[in-house]
Amino acid sequence: MSGFVAWYRRRPFVGGCLSILAGVEMFLSSQLDLGNMHIQVGIEGLQATILPILLVLLGLLSILMPAQRIFYGVLILVIAVYSLVGVNLGGFFIGMLLGMVGGVMVVSWMPRRRAGGARARHAGDGDAADADASVEMVDEETAGVGVAVKV
Repeated sequence: MSGFVAWYRRRPFVGGCLSILAGVEMFLSSQLDLGNMHIQVGIEGLQATILPILLVLLGLLSILMPAQRIFYGVLILVIAVYSLVGVNLGGFFIGMLLGMVGGVMVVSWMPRRRAGGARARHAGDGDAADADASVEMVDEETAGVGVAVKV
């Protein structure tokens, strides 16, 4: 079990799962029959099939390839917003909201830093502070020009 936990912590797992859930919900909402009425009609029926499949595919890709998470997350957001028009009010608003939250979570996810890397960076910050604290000496000949020479 700890292997799975280590695997899913290195990727935008929750955002991808919400995007997959949004696609499934949109697909199921487009396949509804209310009495004698079938909600899926005409060219909208094609959109009601393709958009949820794209959401599921992008959710899977964001989980499996977290390096391209920003691209996939932006596409998830665009498709979720467009589903308001293309798929029965975005799967009766539920699928659209799930897709938007999932897309935002995929875009905003960042991998955890290692403790050693953070310490090394903080040590480097001290060197930068020392460099900023260095004394500026102005050459007498260029004092009127405004050129400063750091020593």
